[in-house]
Amino acid sequence: MLIGFSEAETFLRNCRDAVIITHINPDGDCIGAGFAMREILSSLGVRSKVVCHDEFPTRFDFITKGNNCTEEFEPQTIIAVDIADEKLMGKYQEIYGGKVQLCIDHHISNKQYAQMTLLRDDAAAACQVIYDLAEYMGVKLTKQCAVCIYTGISTDSGCFRYSCTTPRTHEIAAELMRCFDIDFAHINRNMFEVKSRGRMLLESRVVSLMECCLDEKLTIIAVTQEMMKEMNVCADELEGFAPLTIQLETSEVGILIREREPGLYKCSFRSANDVNVSEICRTLGGGGHAKAAGCTVSGELEDVKHRLIEAVERSLGK
Repeated sequence: MLIGFSEAETFLRNCRDAVIITHINPDGDCIGAGFAMREILSSLGVRSKVVCHDEFPTRFDFITKGNNCTEEFEPQTIIAVDIADEKLMGKYQEIYGGKVQLCIDHHISNKQYAQMTLLRDDAAAACQVIYDLAEYMGVKLTKQCAVCIYTGISTDSGCFRYSCTTPRTHEIAAELMRCFDIDFAHINRNMFEVKSRGRMLLESRVVSLMECCLDEKLTIIAVTQEMMKEMNVCADELEGFAPLTIQLETSEVGILIREREPGLYKCSFRSANDVNVSEICRTLGGGGHAKAAGCTVSGELEDVKHRLIEAVERSLGK
């Protein structure tokens, strides 16, 4: 059931002992949203903890380290943030599948699996939805909460470069900077500029192996586990690779294919202009935004590429 801020406020003010679920391959928005929600619940006197199928990348230590609940408790409330589909919970789908009471999200492809869904698909990030909800509720933000929200908005908007960025996105960022003296330059440098030597070597290699298809309208970059091992790069360092696929001037669609495990590939789509990649991904069992979406495909790498190329070709032919 889709709900508004009023119903979400009533639920949050009456909940207790909450677990906040973030999605697999955690990024700045889901991490920021999860820990911002924990701060908000804490201000309401509600005990909560943030969980994720994967480890939180170390570059988000300024958000996660020492800021999660270490107490053991039996959750009475199940909340999901920035999760459009239950399967993106990973191992937590087995535990909490069908039990999520509130989902806060901004993906138009949200499957409305929760009992209540606060969905704002015009928001640049789930953190933007959480900021507006906190403002509606009259909750006074802590500086740590402000840092979480700013990080989520900045990362999901590509440091305010992507088309999902709205005047409201800038207004919220400005308000957070004005009221909390956030070190935004430090956050953005660590999110967008700082890279390990292995990451830079891998980036150079995959660009040299970039494949162009469909009259150079489709660009594909594939990263295998063997390549990551050779360069001593871990999975969380691949965040930010997907935009490389649409830097080629002729590209309409770009795909980053990452081998999660043998025979299983995470495919991140990007749209340079008007192609709705969320619709393409939906045909492959995934979803997301019009300009940034994803899916998981199994099989041999060359077969996976063939399926993806066919799906994009059908979309371009419409």
